[in-house]
Amino acid sequence: MTDRICVVAGVGPGNGTAFSRKFAAEGYSVAMLARSEDRLRSLEKEISGATGYAVDIGDREQVREVIARITRDLGPVNVLVHNAAAGAFNSFMDVEPATLELTFRINVMSLLHLGQAVVPGMLEAGRGDIVVIGNTSAWRGSANFAAFAPTKAAQRILAQSMARSLGPQGIHVAYVVVDAVIDVPWTRQVNPKQPDEFFCQPEEIAESVYHLTQQKRSAWTFEMDLRPFGEKW
Repeated sequence: MTDRICVVAGVGPGNGTAFSRKFAAEGYSVAMLARSEDRLRSLEKEISGATGYAVDIGDREQVREVIARITRDLGPVNVLVHNAAAGAFNSFMDVEPATLELTFRINVMSLLHLGQAVVPGMLEAGRGDIVVIGNTSAWRGSANFAAFAPTKAAQRILAQSMARSLGPQGIHVAYVVVDAVIDVPWTRQVNPKQPDEFFCQPEEIAESVYHLTQQKRSAWTFEMDLRPFGEKW
């Protein structure tokens, strides 16, 4: 066991994997959370110091159980990176209520579940970091994002409320707005004519996220927005 335990929730082929690699390289014991058992087992072989835990983070009881297991296996969690996201892209009249409920469960409720599971240990230690990964849908509701943007906006406001209540108790909560297309295989397929500089690299997002967790208490960041140098904004 070490006193540097990082949970990465939502470990897919892009940011989640990059976060796991970065924190493991910096000496953290990393607990990777995802639904895919196969992906987790594969990443365990690739990333020294990372252990996979298959879980549905939208399920409160599963989250409580997995955080208890991680605490037993690795130690108390002092960094949580919430990277999980569910996306659905429809105009308002085409949105099914069940779709909005699902995206809300993954994008918002899972942050509540995970936060409430890890914060007691952080409070006991008197320190901790929670970084929530968002995007520009947290700022604006584009026409075809009616089933997605409301949940990202709610996620951002929940993170802000967490920061205001937990900050004075020694826990740093930050929200990262990624204003970019992230470089993963499927985005390359959708944007085959775009140059490399059009994409935001997961490894470079991970560098910024790691930096947030190392900030001194006198100069904490709540909101950070990241974009490639050529992005129009």
